[in-house]
Amino acid sequence: MIKHQLLDRGIKDKKVIAAMRKIPRHLFIEEDLTNMAYDDHPLPIGEGQTISQPYMVAAMTEELDLKKKDRALEIGTGSGYQTAILAEICKEVYTIERIKSLSHKAEETLKRLGYRNIYFKVDDGTVGWDKHSPFDKILVTAGAPNIPDTLFNQLREKGKMIIPIGDRFSQILTLIEKINNSLKKRALFECIFVPLIGERGWQDGA
Repeated sequence: MIKHQLLDRGIKDKKVIAAMRKIPRHLFIEEDLTNMAYDDHPLPIGEGQTISQPYMVAAMTEELDLKKKDRALEIGTGSGYQTAILAEICKEVYTIERIKSLSHKAEETLKRLGYRNIYFKVDDGTVGWDKHSPFDKILVTAGAPNIPDTLFNQLREKGKMIIPIGDRFSQILTLIEKINNSLKKRALFECIFVPLIGERGWQDGA
């Protein structure tokens, strides 16, 4: 996985590579799918959600340019694998998941692995976690129709957010920077994520 899916595709951040080398991805996968845990594609984790392919996790994390002192907000805990990558690199991770069963399962897995710098919340991720803002970095693991102003407002000056923007079936992975309280946007590449459901995202069933 490290050589063929990350290094050969241009992932260079040593912190990201070290985190992905360390974390046992198979522990975040359903037992009957563990033989595919390190394959080059997303996998279902239940409740209509997925764990992203390893390259996507690495690319999104690398683009954020995480620092050891950073406080990160993750929207969409899912399996908790991306959460663990963030927690390996930065100071604190605040992660929100709207589906209670996924949040609780991820929390159990991550605590079993010894993480103590992760804070969990079951809620609508599109409204963020204002109580603990501003955040240095924000990572959104679901496709949004636009950039939620709630999340942008919770981003620290000179902070970065990565988010898939588009329709329900295809998006453009987009890097957002907050410069002088204004939004600077850079399109990265095409991607496909599950929809970001919530008040400032897609309406469930719409």
